[in-house]
This record gives sequence, C-alpha cells and structure tokens, in this order.
Amino acid sequence: MPQYKYVLEEKDVPTQWYNVLADMKTPPPPYRHPATLELLGPDDLAPVFPMALIEQEVSQERWIDIPDEVQDVLKMWRPTPLYRAARWEKALDTPAKIYYKWEGVSPPGSHKPNTAVAQCYYAKEEGLEGFATETGAGQWGSALCFATQLFGLKCKVFMVTISYHQKPYRRIAMETWGGNVVPSPSSETKAGRDILEKDPETTGSLGIAISEAIEYAVTHDGWKYSLGSVVNFVLLHQTVEGLEARKQMEMAGDYPDIIIGCAGGGSNAAGLIYPFLKDKLDGTKPDLRAIFVESTACPSMTKGIYAYDWGDTAKTGPVCMMHTVGHSFIPAPVHAGGLRYHGMAPSICALLDQGIVEARAYHQNAVFEAAESFARAEGFIVAPETAHAVRAVYDEALACKESGEPKVILFNNSGHGHFDLAAYDAYHRKELPDYELDQVAIDRALAELPKVPA
Repeated sequence: MPQYKYVLEEKDVPTQWYNVLADMKTPPPPYRHPATLELLGPDDLAPVFPMALIEQEVSQERWIDIPDEVQDVLKMWRPTPLYRAARWEKALDTPAKIYYKWEGVSPPGSHKPNTAVAQCYYAKEEGLEGFATETGAGQWGSALCFATQLFGLKCKVFMVTISYHQKPYRRIAMETWGGNVVPSPSSETKAGRDILEKDPETTGSLGIAISEAIEYAVTHDGWKYSLGSVVNFVLLHQTVEGLEARKQMEMAGDYPDIIIGCAGGGSNAAGLIYPFLKDKLDGTKPDLRAIFVESTACPSMTKGIYAYDWGDTAKTGPVCMMHTVGHSFIPAPVHAGGLRYHGMAPSICALLDQGIVEARAYHQNAVFEAAESFARAEGFIVAPETAHAVRAVYDEALACKESGEPKVILFNNSGHGHFDLAAYDAYHRKELPDYELDQVAIDRALAELPKVPA
C-alpha cells in the first residue's frame, strides 16, 4: 500500500501569503461605492475594515509577509496533514490517485481560523474593541470567536436563522469561545427589522446577515466588520493551505492534474488552489484543472450572471463584479449553510469568466452519497460544504475509471462534520430534499442589480 500521510514540520509553516492578483493578466474590476456606484477608494473602506486589511485588499504584491505573532498562533495546528486516499481509491476501483489536505485539525474544526487569526491580529494592532460578523453554517463564526479570545477582543455574530436552528452545537461552540450570537435577521439592526417586517418567517441568508454585521460594526465605536470569505485579503490568508500542500505533493512525488474545493464565497477552495494556479497562470502547468463546487440551491457560478452586485442584501457593502444570483435572493434551506451566499469571490469570478477555472453545482443527496462513501473508506465525516468537493472528486475518479487515465486529484477537506450529523441522519432516513432551482426568484433578484456607470 502507498504512504497515507504526509506531514511537514513546524518550521514549514509559510512565512508569506501568496497574492494571486499579482499573476492575473486581467484582475477583477475595482469595487464600487454601495451608494454612489462610483469607484471605491481605501478611505471608503476605513469605517468597515482595519487599515492593514484594506492595504492587503488592494495590494498587487505577489508575496506578503505573515507577522510573527500570526505564525505563532497558526502553529497551534499548522502545518496540517496531507493524506493519500488510497482506501477510497480502492473502493471506487479507480486508477486515479486522490489526495486531500485535512483542515479539520484546527481548534474550530475547519480552515476558517487561517484568516480569523490574521484579522484579529490586525484589529488588536489598531486598538479595536471587537468584530461583528455573519456566519452561515457556523464554521466562520466559530473561527472568529476562537480567534478574538486569543487577542482579547469581543465578537458579535449574526447567524443565518436556518443554521441557528439546524446547528445548535456550533452556536454553543461560539458562545463557549465568548461570542454573542443572534439569529439573522434579528431585531437588533434596522436591516434585520426591515426584513422581518416583510417576511417574519424568513429562513435568512448570508446576504442579510452581512448587512446586519456591517450595520452593527459601523454604528458601534471601536468595532469593525470581519468576514470569512469573498474578499481578496481573506483568500490571501488562506493560501497557507496551498503553499503547504505544494511541499507535501513534492514529498509524495506527484503533482495534481485536477484541484477541487467547495465554494460559497471561495475561501477554502482558493486557499488550496491559488498557489498551484500560479503555475497555470505563468504557463508552467497549462493543463491544470481547477474546479470550484457550489450548491444547486445557490448556483451563482453555474446559473447566475457575471455582473456588478452588492455584496449584501441591504446594499451597504461594496459593489463587486462577480457571478451572482442577486443580492436579494433567498436560497433554499440546505444543510450546507456556508454555500448559501448569493455571489462569489471577485477573483474567482474573473478567473472563471476568463476560462481559467471551472465551476459545477450539486444537489444535497448527491453530495451526501459521496461523503458517506468517503467516510466509510477514509474515516473522516466531512461538513456538508466540504461534501460538495468530495462529490466532484467522486465523479472525477469514476471518470478516470471509465477512461483508464491515472490522473492525480487533490482536494481541500476543509472541515469536519461532527456538528452536522443531523444532515447525515436526514440523508439516511431519505428525508433530505433536493431543492429545485427557483429560476423565477433568481430572475426577480437579478432585475435588482445596480446600474453601474461605464
């Protein structure tokens, strides 16, 4: 049997982040102001984000140093292991070689602390009191509550209502780490009250929760807004995953033909993929395939349009050029709460629009079928979001079985599903619905996109 596990030493934790914008021939178009739709400048973002993060957001530098204090915290769980899924390969009877980067070893159980720690460091350096944020499935909220405690900050979390009720253990974890968690939409913000007035029974969305978090941050002195995906600086912080994985794939004597990650806003997928995609962008590996996998319940990349849209429902955040199903779209209440965002990271969308990366979407039952297959062979029970990536790997591995091609597949196993067992239970009981795409609702939401001047 082949070697199963490739482990780096503590000294191998990356000391710099990789910025993909430096290698994109056509970077994403600039952000627009949410009110005026004019070009957005760094000063416009100052009420929302710490200045150091704004500087990273607009940076064109290829490599950005990771502060020593951030490296010290990351070493609590980094470097994370890379596994060869040899048992799953055998179960699938595929000639493909499957590898996965296991991010579930962090204290909150996912990749999310890679950026939460960095953001909290810069917030502390700026003298802030706390962060307000949104969370879907609760993985990002858990990561930020964990990180704020390490830096002596407060944390206010607006958790999408459906996930607040579906995933009580993530709420409890956040509260254990000192977070103040409320279901979104809430009565604590004008954005939340306006939504509740229109639809008291709404299941919520990440777009609504973002609106509430931004409003809370800008109306409380000493507070700023933190988010766990979409923007450039978040994807930048996540590249520690791919930078480690490059070394580990060298240890394995392989290089991926296909790299896969699930994508709600794009953080974990980009974190693994971007350091490898550098080779495609510079022409070293022109045939490398990168696949971003989303939910059919919120198919921004596969069913949405590439256009400017607000990043949140209340239209308070920056207007971004991205694949979107519309900022007012309310996705079906799938268990993969982290994939219920109406848009996608602008850098991913630019790469998708340019044909450099691929996208696909899956229904719930298909992803849990693959996740169960993976768990029975490899042991790890993955989060519903991660299960979308697992399904894409499953399909690519079976395609290799059909063609006889021994391709190398690498994916980001971005978090454990220990708090998501109710979803697996629903799958086992055949009570997990596959939601049909509501194209009428998407068309209605798309009709509300901003009219951005040329």
